[in-house]
Amino acid sequence: MTVLFSLFAVTALVVIAFAGAAKFTLLFGVVIPYAALAIFLVGVVYRILKWARSPVPFRIPTTCGQQKSLPWIKSNNLESPYNTAGVIGRMALEIFLFRSLFRNTKAELREGPRLIHMSDKWLWLAGIVFHYSFLVILLRHLRFFAEPSPAFVNLIETMDGLFQVGLPMLYLTDLAIVAAATYLFLRRVLIPQVRYISLAADYFPLFLILGVAVSGILMRYFVRVNLIGVKELTMGLATLRPVIPQGIGPIFYIHLFLVSVLFAYFPFSKLMHMGGVFLSPTRNLANNNRMQRHINPWNYPVKVHTYEEYEDDFREKMKAAGLPLEKE
Repeated sequence: MTVLFSLFAVTALVVIAFAGAAKFTLLFGVVIPYAALAIFLVGVVYRILKWARSPVPFRIPTTCGQQKSLPWIKSNNLESPYNTAGVIGRMALEIFLFRSLFRNTKAELREGPRLIHMSDKWLWLAGIVFHYSFLVILLRHLRFFAEPSPAFVNLIETMDGLFQVGLPMLYLTDLAIVAAATYLFLRRVLIPQVRYISLAADYFPLFLILGVAVSGILMRYFVRVNLIGVKELTMGLATLRPVIPQGIGPIFYIHLFLVSVLFAYFPFSKLMHMGGVFLSPTRNLANNNRMQRHINPWNYPVKVHTYEEYEDDFREKMKAAGLPLEKE
């Protein structure tokens, strides 16, 4: 049901853009993109500041390696970092190489019954292909917002189209992002354990990103658009002097509308893990609890009954019972 609901929602967005783009070009070409960008910026800043203000009274780093303790016990500074260098190293591997996902394992119950644990590298591969393809595509689109196109964008385009097939140039990331997103979707549908915990918030962004990718592919390779008009519109948006050229084509407004929805939806969705990974106290804190005593600042003074006071209260009874005493 959640799959159909998410698919219907994205399909409805496509229909809305297709029906309204012809008559309301100013709305779909200028107002909605600016509104989406404003929501994106304000929402991301709000979420980051909210997370940054959240107090972390004690250290809760996720560790799976030997903590630094005695000199003759070898520690693992990436698995259980005890200093800033270890934290930076672990965070870098997590952000750029998805290290924890690479180490992910899955469990299956087989005949016997036997519980089998095995590696699950396909999920890591799909995840890293998806994210890096998305990044490359985003950087490639900077050519529409700058004149002349930056040198690094031209280099990225050249590398992305290294295995040129026909004209226009076939970008590898166009195929990679569709394949990776399709795998991530099929994994949620076909694996019962994953399907059970999947919500509309998991399917909707996948369908939305697939819609953005497919509409972009259609616009580049199959349905011709006025690229000069597209460049004029995007440059107008970037320079805050918006114009609406004629004859761009509805497929472009569908693409732009889906991108705008994705940007506006981003701060309120699970996609915000992009910023949250930097503020996760389970990863950005050093595990130095054996080296330094951390006291919860929320602790308030509590009257306690010490052992000395306990012994003073029950000294005679403890002595009569033969219990050892700290002092006679």
